[in-house]
Amino acid sequence: MLTRIAGADFEANVESGFNRIFRKTLNGEGESMSSNIKLFESRQIRSAWNEADQRWYFSVIDVVAVLTDSPNPRDYWYRIKKREKISGLELSTFCRQFKLEAPDGKIRETDCSDAEGLLRIIQSIPSPKAEPFKLWLARVGYERLEEIEKPELAAKRMRELYKAKGYSDEWIEKRVRGIAIGYGIKGWVLGMCQIH
Repeated sequence: MLTRIAGADFEANVESGFNRIFRKTLNGEGESMSSNIKLFESRQIRSAWNEADQRWYFSVIDVVAVLTDSPNPRDYWYRIKKREKISGLELSTFCRQFKLEAPDGKIRETDCSDAEGLLRIIQSIPSPKAEPFKLWLARVGYERLEEIEKPELAAKRMRELYKAKGYSDEWIEKRVRGIAIGYGIKGWVLGMCQIH
């Protein structure tokens, strides 16, 4: 969810934590899409579900508007892209153009990004409102590096996340065993494929 992140799982919250206001299907460039407006701090963020990619895309300009309080977020986004391009990074590579309804009711091509690209774009926004995202990204990156060194930390984190989501200890243990069995079967099948 694009709100104050204090240890929440960003990917899960991005797709489920926003309040849906309306939904309609758009067909642009042969792709099946659903369009939604999400709320972040009572401000609208347009989004689109792309059936081909099976992921949500969010209006970059809307996110820029919320994080910067800029009177002209489109111009602000243009200046960020220009500044980063000079540094050697093309932020547009994290974006796709989707047709979204503008505030005036017209359908316009809009720069949109998925959660991963959006997190990278947020890193380029010099705003106090963007700092919680940047701190969260640093923490998550550090945790993943620790988990590479000590894989048991990943299992502990998984249990903590399921517990935080309200699952019972019994359900969590069944899930962990199911995952272990799944990997065991997968390893066995891969081993059998290599023998023959």
